[in-house]
Amino acid sequence: MVNIETTAPVMVTGATGYVAGWIVKELLDAGLTVHAPVRNPDDHAKVAHLKALAASSKGAIRFFKADLLEPGSYGEAMAGCELVFHTASPFKIDVKDAQKELVDPALLGTRNVLEEANRTSSVKRVVLTSSCAAIYGDNADLLNTPAGVFNEDIWNTSSTLQHNPYSYSKTVAEKEAWSIAGKQHRWQLVVLNPSLVVGPSLNDHPTSESFAMVKQMGDGTLRMGAPRWGFGMVDVRDLAKAHLAAAFTPGASGRHIISGHNTDLYEAARLLLPTYGDRYPIPRRTMPKWLLWLVAPLAGGGMTRQAVAKNVNLPWKADHGRSVRELGTTYRPLAVSMNDMFEQMIQRGVFTKA
Repeated sequence: MVNIETTAPVMVTGATGYVAGWIVKELLDAGLTVHAPVRNPDDHAKVAHLKALAASSKGAIRFFKADLLEPGSYGEAMAGCELVFHTASPFKIDVKDAQKELVDPALLGTRNVLEEANRTSSVKRVVLTSSCAAIYGDNADLLNTPAGVFNEDIWNTSSTLQHNPYSYSKTVAEKEAWSIAGKQHRWQLVVLNPSLVVGPSLNDHPTSESFAMVKQMGDGTLRMGAPRWGFGMVDVRDLAKAHLAAAFTPGASGRHIISGHNTDLYEAARLLLPTYGDRYPIPRRTMPKWLLWLVAPLAGGGMTRQAVAKNVNLPWKADHGRSVRELGTTYRPLAVSMNDMFEQMIQRGVFTKA
């Protein structure tokens, strides 16, 4: 249990997002006042769930108008805050203009938020939501690690604007954060590097790619089989608690891999079979690598033959020991995360046939 001793407001960028929603809930339940900068505070559909969370908690929430790409737009929201959580960054794979859709929001957004922290004397710590994507680009990168496992000392050097542009965007954004933090001494930077985030959403219309992935497990897209595409996975609720630990643990510093499980797409899908296998077309077999490689250019979703070659049938392994030792992070079983997520998607009518 994290000891929270501040009464100052706390700012959360991207508050309407999947991960940020759970962070906001934890902060509100702890009785804190959350400053939530959003593009349009008057968009009821986007902020209603956050208002409902505040109404049923001990805390309070205030909304501010801000834009990731507009320098200075976070000033009002950050004023008086001791802690800043920067979670806002797009997570999408199929893009037409990677620079405009991924790199600019990630890099320039991080720069704008942290430069605002430099101008805001009350800020003592910034918690940045980075990604394991800033540590690796492809599973094949595991072959070049010193101990055959990804850890916090490793940086992604294989992603580019053309290959794995999302991973590239997270890498350049985190490097920019460390560069800005290293040029000052008033506030601390603590970074979390989560793997693929799964679990239920507080928002009725989540946009994270993980929901698109799980949807394919139940809508028949993967009826003929799921590839052994290795991932790390973490429950969004465990990740939110790790954010609070990163913010309120006095000695927290550096990077932290937040990943509960080394797994793959096929193994994750199999966890849904006992409960939903008789009603939904959950994949029951693996998809051969050669077949996925063959159809990759036609599959859409930004899939390429290069990505298939460097990820399918290759393991993903990361060491989350630092998060356990220094932040006290605990990880629930992946079956719980997957089933909670799938059940919520059923209740929300994501799957049209059962």
